[in-house]
Order: sequence, then C-alpha cells, then structure tokens
Amino acid sequence: MTRHEPEPARSPADAAQPDTGGRAGPGERERIKAHFMAERGYWRPWTEALLVHNPAFLERYASYAGHPARHGPLSERMVELIYVALDASATHLFGAGLRTHMERALAVGATPADIFDVLHLVTAQGLDAVCQSVDILASEAGWQAARIETAGESTPVSQPRERARRLLPGRNAAIDHLAVADPGYLEAMLDFLEQGRPGTGLAPVERAIVETALHACFTGFDPAALRSAVRGALDLGASDRALLQAIQLGAHLAVHGAALGAGTFDALVERR
Repeated sequence: MTRHEPEPARSPADAAQPDTGGRAGPGERERIKAHFMAERGYWRPWTEALLVHNPAFLERYASYAGHPARHGPLSERMVELIYVALDASATHLFGAGLRTHMERALAVGATPADIFDVLHLVTAQGLDAVCQSVDILASEAGWQAARIETAGESTPVSQPRERARRLLPGRNAAIDHLAVADPGYLEAMLDFLEQGRPGTGLAPVERAIVETALHACFTGFDPAALRSAVRGALDLGASDRALLQAIQLGAHLAVHGAALGAGTFDALVERR
C-alpha cells in the first residue's frame, strides 16, 4: 500500500488565495480584458473576478465562446436572438444574459416582433415534453390511436389533426391521442401556436433555427424534439452549417456556473 505524506498546513492567507493558474500583471490583465471585450462585447463583475483569480480561464473562454458567435453563416441578429432564446428559456432563466443579448439584438437590427416571436418559441418549448409524455401514457395505458375507451364509451377522433400535424410535425401519435383524450386542450394548444405570435417577426426558417438551438442546448436537451427541429429547418432551406452554428452557441452557457462561483469566491475573499 502506498503511503502518502500529509500535505503541509496552509495559512488562512494562502487558503484565501489558492493557486488558480497564475496571476497576471497589469499589462497582461489589460490585454486579456481587451481580448474578452472584442470576443464577447461585455464586461461584468464575474469576468473581473476571473481576470484576477484565473486569467487563463477568461482568455481561453473568450476565444471558445467567441468562435461560434463570429464564425458561420448566421447573421449577428440571428446569433443574438438565439442567445435571447437560450437565456430566456425556462430551462435557464439567466436574466443578466437576457438583458445583454436582448439589447444587442435590438442594436443589430432585430425588431420588437422578432423578440416576441422568440419568446413565443421559448414558451412553446414545453409542448414537446407533453407530446412525448402522452406517447408514454398511451403506451402504458393501452390507448388506441383511433379511439379511447372512456367509461365504457368510444370517443370518435376529432378533426384538428391535420392542423396539428402542420404545426407540430413529427408528433403524429401524440396528436392522435390528444385529439381523442382531450380535444379541447389540443385546440387551445394549436390556437396558441398559430395565433399567439406577433403579426410579424421571424421567417419560418429562422424560427426553425431558433428551435434547433433551444432543443440542442444542454439546459433543455431533447433529442426527439431536436431531430424534428433539424428536419424542419433543413426542409425550409437552412444549411447544415447554420444549424451547426446554432447548436454550438448553446454549450458555453455553462459558464454561468463559473460566473456564479467566481463572484461568490470573490465576495468571500473580500470579507476575510
């Protein structure tokens, strides 16, 4: 058995200043800050904390996060609208980022209708979980697609299925079950999808690209919904490169955990 020597005790001062990758001098910090601003376009207290405690992280993160925002066929307007969707999503709810990217989206040409169209998509994100859950319920409860036996009576299938299949492609089984089990809910859901949007806003292919980003993001990753969104976007003329860029934009939202942690650490150190 290997024996390990005990680690030397650390002083309180050392504990407050752990080795986080090396401190940068004033000139180096200014260079890293300028690089971050050029790549990401903002500066926050958490970035200042990382600049002090782990400058290498901040510099490399700026390049990593900046790459998909700057490389690819998506316009700056679309990039910012995707960020609006990801930060506003109920799977993330990151208010600071939402304000930053909504302001930038408007500055690069997005309209209020674009913003509210994105928020409509964000709200509709939950419907895919309903459809997939209905499929599971139908399977476990022994429902038939054409009719459901309720209290000894057969309920005929209602008519909005064609409309539903246009608005919710790839969810045919769930639509059939809902049309029988709760046609009122299906009708209300379709009314929201079709009539809850602003009068103008995103083009259909733009909506499909935003949906792809929402379902691809780790905060709400949904493979079934993602496949449907990708297929719909390709059918509408989106390029695979545009969809790749939309998918890549979601990964670095994970930095919000580091943002919370860096700010918390900085506050703890200041109180020592």
